[in-house]
Order: sequence, then C-alpha cells, then structure tokens
Amino acid sequence: MSPLHAFLLGVLEGLTEFLPVSSTGHLFLLGLLLGHEDEATKALDIVMQLGAVIAVVVYYRARLWSLVRGVMTRDPASLRLLFSLAIGFLPAAVVGLALHKRIKALLMSAYPIAIALIVGGVVMIIIEAYRARKSVEGLSGLEHVTPRRALVIGLLQCVSLWRGASRSMSTIVGGQLAGLSTATSAEFSFLLAIPTLGAATVFDLIKHGHEIMAAPGGTIALSVSMGVSFVVALLVIAGFISYLKRFGLAPFGWYRIVLGVIVIALVLRNAAHAS
Repeated sequence: MSPLHAFLLGVLEGLTEFLPVSSTGHLFLLGLLLGHEDEATKALDIVMQLGAVIAVVVYYRARLWSLVRGVMTRDPASLRLLFSLAIGFLPAAVVGLALHKRIKALLMSAYPIAIALIVGGVVMIIIEAYRARKSVEGLSGLEHVTPRRALVIGLLQCVSLWRGASRSMSTIVGGQLAGLSTATSAEFSFLLAIPTLGAATVFDLIKHGHEIMAAPGGTIALSVSMGVSFVVALLVIAGFISYLKRFGLAPFGWYRIVLGVIVIALVLRNAAHAS
C-alpha cells in the first residue's frame, strides 16, 4: 500500500468513525475502489482505529482522569459510570468473539453493507421524526447513564458487527431508546469506543499484525493511517456534539440511504457486466 492510499484511508477512518455512517463500511468500499482486498489491508482497516481511540482519550482526558480519581476514591457516580461502560462493552465483545467467522463470511461484502446503510438511515430518520413530533429531549448528562440504560446501548452495539450498520449509529440510537438525549448518547458512545475499538484493535493486531508488518510498506502504511485518523477524528469529535444539538441524526440518515442506493446500483451494474 502506498503512503497516499494509507493517508486516504486514515482520513476516511477519522471522518467516519464517530459519525453514524459506518467507518468500516466506508473503508471496505474505498478498499474495493483502490483494489485492496488482501487480508493485511482488511486488518489495517481495523488496527488503524487505534488512532481514533487515542483521539477520544486525548479529547476526554480531563473527564477520564476525573473518572480514574473517582474510582480510586470509590466515588459512587464514577463507579456507576465505569460499571455502565463495562456493561455496554460486554454484549458486542461476547457476540463478536462467538460469531466472528460467521459474520465475516455472511456480512463482509458490498451488498450487505448497502442494505445496512439503508436500513440504518431509515431507522435514524424515523426515530428523529418521532422525537420531534413528541418533543422528546431525553435526559442530558452522563450521570443519567445507568447500568440498565448501558445494557440497552450495549445490546444495540451488537448490531454494529454487521459492517455498514455503524457502531456510532447503533449506540446513539440505543441511548435515545433508553431515554437519553442525542448529545449524551453520543458522548457515552465516544467513551464506549475506548474499550470496544481498543479490544477490536488488539484482537486484529494479534491475529493479523504479522501480515501487516510483512506486507510491502505495511509499517509505513500503519503509521500514516493511524496518525492521520487520530488528527481527523480529534477534529470530528470537537464538532460533532454541537452539530447534534442543532440538527440531530436525520441528515446522516439521508446520506446513508443515498450511499446505500449508489452501492446497490454499482453492484447490479457490475453483475450485469459480468454476465
């Protein structure tokens, strides 16, 4: 992989990881366009997420340090938030480990990604329309993320194992359904990304790290893509919460539908040419 391609992948990862549009789906589609279909490149798509994880840690460093101090002093609010993060993380971790190979075999292609994009877009638009009609604001503040609400979010995060569904979309919608505001759902989604993406990165690094390093330009590609994804993700996090407070999820829903339709059209066109 050339440094330019690694740069493009890093930009796309940073832009889409925390937006409800599916970073893995976008990276898979870009990989197809660039002709990257080997296992090393597919593993790189996962491992480069570490840059985005570090961006969350940097952006929320004050809150995370406060959480650490609170846990050390056995502050009830800090302990509850830590427990909620653990509860939110576990469902996807268990399902992902149990069904990793089957999910990869059935859902890692362009057509399932397109369906996931469209379905997720429709879900977000419906939920936003319902909340607007009923004037639902939701509870604001991470202190309202109880273990029960975290479990709802964690169960919805399992949907993101379907590439194209989006971890961000699943967890934000899960938070909304649990009674949280969209902005608070997004904040918890950011924090939940640390154990979730961190675990996925370590898993793929252990399993495919040697393939990445052995591939021509693999070390440079990993360094470039991670560095770029860190910088871009940090900028995205800074603006996403304020954007959600003003516009909500509906614009992302429409984007997903349009992109999904384009992908299906391309799949059908390629199938027609092949026949």
